[in-house]
Amino acid sequence: MTIPYPLLLLAIPLVGSPAAYLAGRALKSEGLARWLARILLLLDWIPWSILCVEFLRGDSKPILVPLQMLNLQIDGLSLLLSAAVLVLATAVSFYSGPYLAEEEGQVKYYALLLTLTGAIIGLGCATDLLNLWLWFEAMTVSTFFLVTFYHNQPASLEAGVKYLVQSAAGSALVLFGIALVFGSTGTLSLQDLPAAIRSFPNTMPLEAAGVLFIIGFGVKAALVPLHTWLPDAHAQAPSGISAMLSGVVIEAGLVALLRALLPLMNVSDLWGPILLGLGALNMLLGNLLALRQTQVKRLLAFSSLSHMGYMLLGIGAAVTFLQPEAMAGAFFHLLTHMLMKGLAFLSAGALLYALFLSRGKHGSLAITDLNGAASRYPLIAGAFSIALLGLGGLPPLAGFMSKWQIFIGSAQTRSGWIILLVVFAALNSVLSLAYYAPLVNAMYRKEPSDAVRDGNSIALSMSLPLVLMAAAVVLLGVLPTLVSPLTSSAAAALVHLGGTLGMIP
Repeated sequence: MTIPYPLLLLAIPLVGSPAAYLAGRALKSEGLARWLARILLLLDWIPWSILCVEFLRGDSKPILVPLQMLNLQIDGLSLLLSAAVLVLATAVSFYSGPYLAEEEGQVKYYALLLTLTGAIIGLGCATDLLNLWLWFEAMTVSTFFLVTFYHNQPASLEAGVKYLVQSAAGSALVLFGIALVFGSTGTLSLQDLPAAIRSFPNTMPLEAAGVLFIIGFGVKAALVPLHTWLPDAHAQAPSGISAMLSGVVIEAGLVALLRALLPLMNVSDLWGPILLGLGALNMLLGNLLALRQTQVKRLLAFSSLSHMGYMLLGIGAAVTFLQPEAMAGAFFHLLTHMLMKGLAFLSAGALLYALFLSRGKHGSLAITDLNGAASRYPLIAGAFSIALLGLGGLPPLAGFMSKWQIFIGSAQTRSGWIILLVVFAALNSVLSLAYYAPLVNAMYRKEPSDAVRDGNSIALSMSLPLVLMAAAVVLLGVLPTLVSPLTSSAAAALVHLGGTLGMIP
């Protein structure tokens, strides 16, 4: 019996998670669990690569794997989300070795990292609302235990409880929305919903379901004002998990929202404007909240709100005016944000480790602690600078190219108020430099801080993922067409899901 590659893509991290945990516990070897996680994540690139080649060679037609209770679909969006989580999880698995060397619970950490990876891949491959919700819940539970990794610290537990309570409330609302959809249409299949909705005369329950999806999934996607769990969770989690949260978990929440909402697109004309309004709110409030931060990880967490706003701008413009280029730009920014924000959190974590954690001090990393860091840690400072300047949208880095694609795609709608939103987004991108630039400036000051003077060295296994991710940020800025087949296919997958085939050129 041949195992389908989509099932293998999902099974490697999910089956490997308990295997890594049991092996590590049975042999009392944290190193074994760590290396099993690394090997399994590297192995998972094999089915992903095969599926990507097969998908692109097949004229980007979805690859379906019908199972009894777990139907899987490989399309452009599932491949994009799977690539994002595999890139970041692989980097985190190597990075976390020295970072957590003196910590207890490493076996659990690596097992949960595999579980989180598998849950996000499953979410991207879901073909019906119920399975989408189940994968969403699996992602939430595994993330909760990772956020509370430092369970002996009250601040960590407080952040975890806040995250869990808000996530549980959001999940309950999503479940109510699913019940409304099923009660109205008799189906939960994402592919069958558009046709079923057209034959259903009463749209009010479906409109209510759409609102519940926006609120419920919006909690995880950090849509303002549902974002209040985010800064505490990012600040208190291990830096590798902070990178996962900001680099891929909130993006997975956005993907879940779009998967659930777009089949309801013909129910109301308001979904696009709602997404655009939330995008504008995220951009502005995210920047304003980040401006007043003095702790590095909290600053980076709030900046994620603004970057979610750029994605919503492209998606909202695409939904409102049937503009697929804007949606492709949004998914390009999803990919570049994963790289840049993941790199930023990992770089900040490397400095936090060198300056404090390696000396037995648990605490936050302040901007003033970075003074003169480039003189002692030039590699980390360089990678951090590339991430920050890319997030700020400076050319020729990846962040500039993905924002530019969103702006150009949105402006092609030729709508006056959309063009005003594009100008608003561009001004917000300039505003973000007001908090990114001081971070870069601090690292290159001549006089190092006391923390930098007393800091320890950084292991190669922590530095190497940062170098590779920094190179990718530069490469995608210079050659953005490398991922165009994937981002365009991801946009096309949602266009088909919304039943608006006329959007595809």
